[in-house]
Amino acid sequence: MVHSMTAFARASREADWGSLELELRSVNQRYLDLHFRLPEPLRSLEPGYRDALRQRLNRGKVECTLRFTPSREETLSVNAERLAGLSDALHEVRRTLPEAAMPDALTLLDHPGVLEAAGPDLEVVTASAQALFNEALDALLDARAREGAELAALIRSRLTGVREQVSKVQLQLPEILKRQRSQLLERLETVRAELDPQRLEAELTLMAQKADVDEELDRLTTHVGEVERQLTEKGPVGRRLDFLMQELNREANTLSSKSVVAETTRSAVELKVLIEQMREQIQNIE
Repeated sequence: MVHSMTAFARASREADWGSLELELRSVNQRYLDLHFRLPEPLRSLEPGYRDALRQRLNRGKVECTLRFTPSREETLSVNAERLAGLSDALHEVRRTLPEAAMPDALTLLDHPGVLEAAGPDLEVVTASAQALFNEALDALLDARAREGAELAALIRSRLTGVREQVSKVQLQLPEILKRQRSQLLERLETVRAELDPQRLEAELTLMAQKADVDEELDRLTTHVGEVERQLTEKGPVGRRLDFLMQELNREANTLSSKSVVAETTRSAVELKVLIEQMREQIQNIE
């Protein structure tokens, strides 16, 4: 099944500790390229996010953005144990140096570890952020699958056009070869008297063989069948499809170069247009 590399997913969650919003964006890229924007308190989630993306995606540039908004400002509390230890130390100083000035309450609160900021439980927030990521990743994969199905339908419609052009040339081939021979005879009419009849016939046969496009039409048909097969394969197929577009384009170019009549030229041009349209869509396929 074809999957697109272009997709977007967003998931959010609100609780008494605040809110989380996670976005996943993916665009086409030759390899898997991962980028993360996570709030500092939740930075530890990145390795797990990275592993999950690598397990379920093969190609694409993916941006993961997580936003965390606490529901309220941090509350401050006094560390009683730390303050008691500081008080004991001050009593010891007073016994040794009775004349020493004692600090006031604000100075005591400013001492490291006495005043603590209490925020939301990070374990709870982390667990919610992980669940949110799993939800967004499932949605991203669904979006890539839906767009992949649309891309496959577009490619199949162009393949139908390729088949039609191949069939058109095949049906016209006897008449095309007849007209080619006639045109070649006309061109050689001026020098017929100077050439040996057997040599002339051999030259005509050789030129007709060079203009014969049967092999190119057969290979075009074979490549079209292989593209159809790849569209039903599991796993990433984008690179193989891109290679097949190169092969289709090669045959279309050869068909064009061999053409000596307008009908074949028109079909070759139409084939190139159809192949280029498919190639553009395939750039987004995983």
